[in-house]
Amino acid sequence: MQLGKNGLTENFIQTLKSNFEKNDTVRISVLKSAGGEEGRTKLTAKKFSEEMLNKLGKNYTAKLIGFKIVLKKWRKARR
Repeated sequence: MQLGKNGLTENFIQTLKSNFEKNDTVRISVLKSAGGEEGRTKLTAKKFSEEMLNKLGKNYTAKLIGFKIVLKKWRKARR
C-alpha cells in the first residue's frame, strides 16, 4: 500500500483492516507527498506509524525501515 498526500484517512484505515483479514503482514510506502508542507522525513513516517497503531489496536506492531512501514497483526495483544 502507499500513503500519499491525503495522509491517514478513515478510508485508508478501513482498507488496512480489510487487508489484515487476508494477510498477517502489510507493507506501506510513505510517499514524498505524504509529509505535507514540511516534506517527508523520518519523523513524519514515525508519526504515521504510531497513529496507525493507535487506530488499529493492541494486536498490531509496526517496524519502520527507511520510508516503509511494516505492520504485523498478532493473535494476542502486544505491548
